[in-house]
Amino acid sequence: MRIRRWARAVRWYLRELTGETEYDRHCERHRRHDPLAPVPTRREYQVLRLRQKETRSHSRCC
Repeated sequence: MRIRRWARAVRWYLRELTGETEYDRHCERHRRHDPLAPVPTRREYQVLRLRQKETRSHSRCC
């Protein structure tokens, strides 16, 4: 029982650390906002995030 709890905690921590849960949260928000629209794949989501980061970095002065 303790080992399972520990393994779940480690798994949760690693998913948070690597940003893997961001995609899950994005899918949840996407489905809530527009349930009929297709959910982007993980790869499409990663490309979208990279584009957003690139556009944001140029608008900042510091």
